[in-house]
Amino acid sequence: MRIGTRGSALALAQSEQVRASLPGDPREHRLVIIKTLGDLQPNAALARIGGKGVFTKEIEEALLRNEIDIAVHSLKDLPTGERPGLKLGAMLARDDPRDALVSREDLPLERLRSGASIGTSSLRRRSQILAHRPDLRVQDLRGNVPTRLARLEGGHLDGIIVAAAGLHRLKLVDRATQMLEDSVMLPAPGQGILAIQIRAGDGTTAAAIERLNDDDAAAEATAERALLEGLGGGCLIPVGARARAKNGTLELTAYVGHPDGRPSVRMSASGPLGAPADLGRALAIAMLGQGARPILDEVRSMERFP
Repeated sequence: MRIGTRGSALALAQSEQVRASLPGDPREHRLVIIKTLGDLQPNAALARIGGKGVFTKEIEEALLRNEIDIAVHSLKDLPTGERPGLKLGAMLARDDPRDALVSREDLPLERLRSGASIGTSSLRRRSQILAHRPDLRVQDLRGNVPTRLARLEGGHLDGIIVAAAGLHRLKLVDRATQMLEDSVMLPAPGQGILAIQIRAGDGTTAAAIERLNDDDAAAEATAERALLEGLGGGCLIPVGARARAKNGTLELTAYVGHPDGRPSVRMSASGPLGAPADLGRALAIAMLGQGARPILDEVRSMERFP
């Protein structure tokens, strides 16, 4: 198979994980590196270059042109609306979905000095950091994980927030100062899940990757992404969500907050494991009715938002 992937160290590590899991000799499968808009403009604010699909659009187009057979994505980067002609063929078992703090002096979030600078380009992370520690300064920081770590080591920042799954996949988890629990920071919808995208009519490839799908991860992701879609969101709005599959039920907790850490909306709901999209949509409606709508309207009207 021809496996479409971005060229960052993390994307390649993720694609190698998929290649090793595919049927047959892994050496017969080939990685095809594709540059996305997000890769070509590594320093631009995501809101300025479009937000949705900046890390996936070019890979999806290569899949539609039959230049690759499958595409490997971090699910949290993939827009919730399915692109015509494509579908998700499998979602792999979920890695650690939490966010991780890496601090220069190895101090946890609670012990960072007042005024310490934290690097992240995510409004979701910004919102929850400032809700927890309003005395900290949050600075925009883009780039791949090694680039962010280098900025930290260079003394430009006191700490950075990155996905724990990324540290695990790059074998850098020992760099984490603190894993941030849900009570402090809910992750992005789909965080920690690798998704394999295929052409909608490609039955042969669908059958080949079907066994890679993890039912619990797929149910959790479906609930989280239905919630995000119900809130009218993409990767730019400050929404966190975490679903947990357990004993035939699904528990979903979600957060909507303002980027400056002002009062937010946080709610939970549960439902049957077999109806994850219904659970996500129902919780989105409840949150919009309990104060999330004006927060999201204000965020969308901000100058930095397209």
